[in-house]
Amino acid sequence: MKKIDSFQRMLLLIIIIYSVFVGIKNPGFLQIQTVFDIAKTSSTTMIVAMGLLVVMISGGIDVSFMAIALFGSYTSLYIMIQTGISSLAFAFIVSMLIGVVLGLVNAVLINWLKLPPFIITLGTQNLFHGIMTTFISDKSFGSGVLPECMHSFGQGTIFKIATANGSTGLTVSIIPVLLAGLATYFILRKTMIGRGIVAIGNDEESARRAGFNPFRIRLFVYAYSGALAGMMGIVYAAQVNALYPNKMVGDELTVVAAVVIGGTKITGGQGKIFGAVLGVLITYLLNSTLIMIGLSSSWNNLFVGAILVIAVALTSYQERVKNRKHLIFTE
Repeated sequence: MKKIDSFQRMLLLIIIIYSVFVGIKNPGFLQIQTVFDIAKTSSTTMIVAMGLLVVMISGGIDVSFMAIALFGSYTSLYIMIQTGISSLAFAFIVSMLIGVVLGLVNAVLINWLKLPPFIITLGTQNLFHGIMTTFISDKSFGSGVLPECMHSFGQGTIFKIATANGSTGLTVSIIPVLLAGLATYFILRKTMIGRGIVAIGNDEESARRAGFNPFRIRLFVYAYSGALAGMMGIVYAAQVNALYPNKMVGDELTVVAAVVIGGTKITGGQGKIFGAVLGVLITYLLNSTLIMIGLSSSWNNLFVGAILVIAVALTSYQERVKNRKHLIFTE
């Protein structure tokens, strides 16, 4: 496993310094409950960030993953509500299968129409959401209607710790996050298709000459992103303990920003799991702690935007330095 690079060390240092600052301003922040709360609220974003990371390393982009997450989770849970099924495995499997199918649709359209992935997935985002609300349902379902397995999963904890204010625990939603992270690590670091993902992200023509099939790799990365989106949708529904036809859609760019903040190149070929995790943590730390230091939530966009610009600038600078060392010059 590769060591943490300088960029990731910088992000980790930012998180530590900011956390200490918030803790000084508001001692209530430095509690184990805060760690567990951030782990729970960021778990859904962590999952889809893994899928988006793989897509972006391949040189693509996907802004339809939230619509896919909603489509998969809403459809699977709607089926369970109508049929009386109460199986967590059923919910995950159906939602993830729907995610795979919709991800494949993205890949086929990108390859067929030869248009930028951003344009295609922006279109399919609205297409998928429209199909769901038109042909499946557009009703909201409260906690009293959802299957019992969803309530149990959303409230479940791996372990609990006694605190001055009662007890707190690490949510079981961390398990899908770990599974997504391990699967992504294995794909990128231990498989030939992982090498192909990096290769086509750096130079598709060179990757083709090296024996990789860009279309097959593109099918895989968008299907994988769709599968993780389907997983995320179930985790989200369990956490909010309700089913809404219009939630999640619209938060895509926050996830994209988090992955880019983590050091992933927008043009492809570079990105790390730990960096994406740090990017998500930074965005959630800012979102949940600004009020603790006396700032309104409107400052969140300012800080996230500033960090995003700095991250892109540093990534670009590192790439230029690397190219000069290898005597590669670009305009």
